[in-house]
Amino acid sequence: MGAAGFIGRRVVAALSASDWAAAVAASRRTGGAADAVVVDATDEASLGAAFSGIDGIVNCVAGDGDTIRRNADAVFGAASRLNQPPRIVHLGSMAAYGSAVGRVDETAPLLGDLDEYSKAKAAADVRALAYPAAVILRPGIVYGPQSPWWSDRIARLLMAHRLGDLGARGDGYCNLVHVDDVARSVLLALRTPAAGQAFNVAMPSPPTWNEYFQRYARALRAVPLRRISARRLAVELRIVAPACKLLEIGARLAGARSAALPPPIRPWLLKLCAHEIILDVAKAQTVLGMQWMPLDAGLQSAADWFRGGGRT
Repeated sequence: MGAAGFIGRRVVAALSASDWAAAVAASRRTGGAADAVVVDATDEASLGAAFSGIDGIVNCVAGDGDTIRRNADAVFGAASRLNQPPRIVHLGSMAAYGSAVGRVDETAPLLGDLDEYSKAKAAADVRALAYPAAVILRPGIVYGPQSPWWSDRIARLLMAHRLGDLGARGDGYCNLVHVDDVARSVLLALRTPAAGQAFNVAMPSPPTWNEYFQRYARALRAVPLRRISARRLAVELRIVAPACKLLEIGARLAGARSAALPPPIRPWLLKLCAHEIILDVAKAQTVLGMQWMPLDAGLQSAADWFRGGGRT
């Protein structure tokens, strides 16, 4: 489910390219795929009908807090009613750990105390843990071609030199994971004896956010980066961001594409850039056998997509 989204599309492609799976894409819209199934991912009855005859389910539905909670209840409720409950690979998020700092493994409490999204992700993981055949994946910052925020909007901000070296405000850890690594972890989770477990999914030695901006800017050919002062950030948040958001809303209401508009810098992004959390991914490497795309290769794939006209 969520097959039409950023991660969902890559998962469907990876499953279709395998020699052991026949992928059935399920989402609110078909996207033109002949074998797609239209479902309401927050409706247990709709999902129950779609789950018939399915051996494994990948749940990567995105949305607001209410959607995330209702989706988890519907997915695991519908699957529990089947005679043979299938394995469900549930895409969670590092946001479930909330304000935790330091090196965090899968035994850490799900604080969910950052915002409504964080709270909902923690609640969905708790619901998933009550389903014996679930495997929970908690990705970090998912980047790569077609990533709306981390490869599109960040690129536009870097190209416009509105984002750069944030100083101490950018010294938090950027727990990056390429979208192809996320898709690979899903396929491994479907086949590895790992039911009832959770796995962090991110590169093992993450850069700081300042380092991420520098290396992505180099791949984009948007260097040199300039230092963004606290005063400049204040202007961005109080003046530029509201104006950009109004332009974005206006374009959407007018039915126009907003990809060419300057994106706003959000307060939550700056909080994330200072968050000193490192996802411990030893379990994913040991149990699932995960290996990770080198960062520079991943950033170059994102930069090539963006410079080739890619937008979300």
